[in-house]
Amino acid sequence: MAGEANMRTSLPSLDVLKTFVVVAQRLNFTHAAQELHLTQGAVSRQVLGLEQQLGYALFSRRARGLTLTPQGAQLLVPVQQTLEQLAQALERVAAQPGVLRIKCPTCAMRWVLPRIIRLQNDRPEMRIELTASVSHGLDFASEPFDAAVVFGVPRGKRLSVHPLFDEVLTPVCTPDYLAAASQPLTAADLAEQTLLHPTRDRRDWLRWLTAAGQAPLPDAKSQHFDTLDLAMSAALQGFGIAIGDLCLLEDDLQARRIITPFPLSVASGSGYYLVYPEHAVLPTTLVQLVDFLTEEAQHSRNRLNRYLSTTSNSL
Repeated sequence: MAGEANMRTSLPSLDVLKTFVVVAQRLNFTHAAQELHLTQGAVSRQVLGLEQQLGYALFSRRARGLTLTPQGAQLLVPVQQTLEQLAQALERVAAQPGVLRIKCPTCAMRWVLPRIIRLQNDRPEMRIELTASVSHGLDFASEPFDAAVVFGVPRGKRLSVHPLFDEVLTPVCTPDYLAAASQPLTAADLAEQTLLHPTRDRRDWLRWLTAAGQAPLPDAKSQHFDTLDLAMSAALQGFGIAIGDLCLLEDDLQARRIITPFPLSVASGSGYYLVYPEHAVLPTTLVQLVDFLTEEAQHSRNRLNRYLSTTSNSL
């Protein structure tokens, strides 16, 4: 009985047990040390100390490498299972309802913000903190966010990625701005208009003009902005014609705060994505957010297809 009590009070540390599992998987001290971000000597000492504590060898050390002893092989599976169960338990506890922090570029706030507000109104138990950023970069390791809406295919390992919708570009302006034109606008007439650029390099306008068979236009009357949101705000105030993304501007188009003076739209090849770090157990609020935004994005894509079909048929 005394021996059993002593064994219960002298269990190996979790770090040492994790080292044992990694070495057993790799059967190489050097490779295990690289995975654990330790020196080879530290890994070897941890394993030796564990063997001394247990009173039997876990590995046979031979010139060709390591092999598990019968005792080591018998111990490996239950230790693996125990560590996995502990990790899952920790994630389940962390998944309890709390504040869900979401990062979003300013250009996508026009689409994301109304939907987040509606979700919270429908589910007041959900606490969502939405942060706008002019930066498209993202590093979950150094930034305090649980998920993010990003533009462009996200880069990085161990990310769960959910496509929302593609970027579809076309010129937009207010109905009053278009009515002030002396005649229906053509692509060539844009040379006389104030063009609002959401980027400094004018790439969005140039992409649309190329698709329209129009040479690049003079830059004299153009205004340049750092974000799509700023360009759209200027367009909504009647200052000119902006190039805009149809899904992001869906609410403005439905309310006819802005209109599309040309039937031609161009897919840029980029799009918007919902991303978050991979989890063994997803927080409940994050699951609900993912389901909600992906369903909303599907509705937006369907409405966009109907809109494009209607504008094309009106030619």
